[in-house]
Amino acid sequence: MFDVAPTELLLVIVVALVVIGPKDLPKAMRFVGKWMGKARGMARHFRSGLDTMMREAELEELEKQWREQNDAIMREFPRIDDVSAPTPKAAAALGAPSEQDADEAAAATAQPETPETHAVPPRDGPLP
Repeated sequence: MFDVAPTELLLVIVVALVVIGPKDLPKAMRFVGKWMGKARGMARHFRSGLDTMMREAELEELEKQWREQNDAIMREFPRIDDVSAPTPKAAAALGAPSEQDADEAAAATAQPETPETHAVPPRDGPLP
């Protein structure tokens, strides 16, 4: 950015030594150093803010893509418990066991419920 050759730097040092003087040159160099440090700190802070904004935008885009893919999968493969069960009359007509027999069979083979594996996160909130 600032292309300063060694001869140009030497010329600046000699002029500063003549203009400022050898007595006040260390104070002037400290002053310039402090301001350079502040400028670098502000630039670093600005850059980190931009990086954070870019990461957040990328995350929002990824969440949007994830939701679209999840919605497509959920439409293609609906949950089994969303399908309505046949009525008792229709089940009896098909030769299925009665409701009481089904309850007894279910109690005999009772297994602990497994948690749902594909919970849909809220649309407005962050992902879990």
